[in-house]
Amino acid sequence: MAFRNPPESRRAPASEPDWLTLGQAAKYLGVAQSTIRKWSDTGRVPAFYTPGGHRRYRRMDLDAFLERSGPGGKPKDGPTVLVVDDDPGVREVVRLSLELEGYMVKEAGGAEEGLAAVEDEAPDLILLDVMMPHVDGWEMLRQIQERHGAGSIPIVMFSGKVDAQTAAQAAARGAQGFVGKPFDPQQLVDQAKQIVPV
Repeated sequence: MAFRNPPESRRAPASEPDWLTLGQAAKYLGVAQSTIRKWSDTGRVPAFYTPGGHRRYRRMDLDAFLERSGPGGKPKDGPTVLVVDDDPGVREVVRLSLELEGYMVKEAGGAEEGLAAVEDEAPDLILLDVMMPHVDGWEMLRQIQERHGAGSIPIVMFSGKVDAQTAAQAAARGAQGFVGKPFDPQQLVDQAKQIVPV
């Protein structure tokens, strides 16, 4: 005689399914669907695919992801990266991408806040947006070099203005790298790994 349903011991409570859709998984992690889709494509969050090509996520994989990343995650002892950008969405994506690689990440919403964070505790690396209101990234770069010495804290600049002149300007001013926006956060992670490996 065949069972119509799996035995009770192998079924998750109806209120908490073991397998989540893309939308449910994004809500569970508190990120946009496009973010978790990108993490799936790069293998950072394990995903399984239905015969129709739809992603499904195991709750235990998402829980493991949350343990090693995000505000409720376990403290890391990797290098500290300060992300300075006036766009909170960019900061979140970059922070999560770096935390997945084992970095400790601090955020600043502008140059003044970033300079205060550097004075409080110098990070191992700064990812610095060029275009910010009030004090721009170039001025923050200058002030850090003035206070701490050129090259004492590696800095990677990033900007929405993507041209050879801006990249050359970043190098001439003492930045260790430059990434154009809109960018794949993996580009910043790769630069971080080259400059300060975990």
